[in-house]
Amino acid sequence: MWNERYAGAEFAYGTAPNDFLVEWHTALPPAGRVLCLAEGEGRNAVWLAERGFAVSAVDLSEVGLAKAQRLAAERGVTITTHHADLAEFVIEPGAWDAIVSIFCHLPAPLRRDLHARVVAGLRPGGVLLLEAYTPAQLHYQSGGPPVAEMMMEAEGLRAEFAALEPIHLVECEREVHEGRYHQGLGAVVQLLARRV
Repeated sequence: MWNERYAGAEFAYGTAPNDFLVEWHTALPPAGRVLCLAEGEGRNAVWLAERGFAVSAVDLSEVGLAKAQRLAAERGVTITTHHADLAEFVIEPGAWDAIVSIFCHLPAPLRRDLHARVVAGLRPGGVLLLEAYTPAQLHYQSGGPPVAEMMMEAEGLRAEFAALEPIHLVECEREVHEGRYHQGLGAVVQLLARRV
């Protein structure tokens, strides 16, 4: 599916970074090592690299990652890409200053497993930045997976990331304008949390 979605010349979700990332990126440790999950065509990873972060991007789609590398080259920055299934990708424990998860929607058992690995992967003081659609998104036609089980809610994230100190955790509606597939009012949950 994802190789097909990313196969066109256009960027499926645009080349501009996610708004929540832009708003809160200064909370990430400056010039730190950042891991971007389900990064697709690289819009967030490249933007962070432009701001001095050492960025690694992981995604299931080699087509998306190839476009991410082209975007990085066009912008004059370097990112590291990993073609991998998040079910099997090894997140090095205690290695990351920040982990970014933007609309990384997975089946609930895999999501819980991944989030446990995210917690372990952050160094002390490391930051998680996450935005995802909530089940309320099913009432909108602006993007996201078609089933509630793959979406997230604040209380579930609070439990899954109980080992982290929450800095910002809200559910809200906001306008999402990201390429062709995220367009219009959406119901999202946003989390910024720190490993203490």
